[in-house]
Amino acid sequence: MARRYIWETPDEINMALANRVREIRRRRDITQQELSEKSGVSYGSLKRFESTGNISLISLTKIAVALEMENEIRQLFSDVTYKDIEEVIRGNR
Repeated sequence: MARRYIWETPDEINMALANRVREIRRRRDITQQELSEKSGVSYGSLKRFESTGNISLISLTKIAVALEMENEIRQLFSDVTYKDIEEVIRGNR
């Protein structure tokens, strides 16, 4: 089996996502407090997400809906290519 190299840790990926959400929030001129109220996600959870990248999936979905980005959540894992021919075969059973 070929060795797989990971260039980003899960924490780094989460932090990059949090940074993108923060930039969209700022671009739309919405404060953390306003987004908290609009999404139903607590202010503390939203603040922690933007500073650490840690958030529950349901809270991330609520934030996406509040920012009118629900399609981005829906599209997660939708365009995943097959890893190898065996996966293609298993997927067609």
